[in-house]
Amino acid sequence: MSNVLVTGGRGQLATCIGQVAHIDDDNRFIYTDYTDLNITEEKEVERFFEDTNIQFCINCAAYTAVDQAEAEPKKADLVNHIGTRNLATACKKHRATLIHISTDFVFDGLQSLPYNEEAATRPLGIYGASKLAGETAIIEILEQHYIIRTSWLYSNYGDNFMKTMLRLGQERDSLSVVCDQIGTPTYGIDLARMVLNVLSNSTNMYGIYHYSNEGVASWYDFSKAIFDISGVECHVTPIAGADFPTSAERPAFSVLDKTKVKRDFGIDIPYWRDSLKACLKK
Repeated sequence: MSNVLVTGGRGQLATCIGQVAHIDDDNRFIYTDYTDLNITEEKEVERFFEDTNIQFCINCAAYTAVDQAEAEPKKADLVNHIGTRNLATACKKHRATLIHISTDFVFDGLQSLPYNEEAATRPLGIYGASKLAGETAIIEILEQHYIIRTSWLYSNYGDNFMKTMLRLGQERDSLSVVCDQIGTPTYGIDLARMVLNVLSNSTNMYGIYHYSNEGVASWYDFSKAIFDISGVECHVTPIAGADFPTSAERPAFSVLDKTKVKRDFGIDIPYWRDSLKACLKK
């Protein structure tokens, strides 16, 4: 039985992993948040690995406040870059495999076709830059790694777009939602299953992988689907991103190409609306 460290243990994705991992009898999952393990402290990370005999680390810990990161670049870098580097260093020393969760924000959104793993990266803001720095650190330090880039994550847990829309839909008769930012929603349970697939089939196919649900949507499309499927009556008006200014610039197009992960791990990826229906049933 392998010991699997899951950082960011109280966050959205780690909670989803916990929901899926209960059927996994081959591994012992150890969930930590920053009070249990501060990944930004190198000696603390090393001590934890030494004491706990970690074979796999799933890094769900991240600074994800995209707009706030513009005002707090050092905090974003400390978690997303330095913390990730510390985990990679400990994994190398203890011969552990690192599964790291990254983001579509490493891209500038200027491409018109889905981004594959070899596409040029050019983050538009601090958050994306800090996540890319974390990716780079892993690649430089550790061979045994899987970097999984995902997008528009939602679930029944934590704070996310779906839950925000459901709350606002109950409070208001109408909403305006951006229609010119294009990507793909990703159901946390689906991503958790993919992560556990990588864990159970870990071979030497290390590197970067893209995962989101299938299909394409705007934030407007996503919000309309949330209300239509849930039966919430709320009128949604499409607006341009320029009419909804934010501190951090978002990529206008960040659809991910999943060809590689489907080929290497033989997985079927659900269509985003089907997964949204499954999530809302809960």
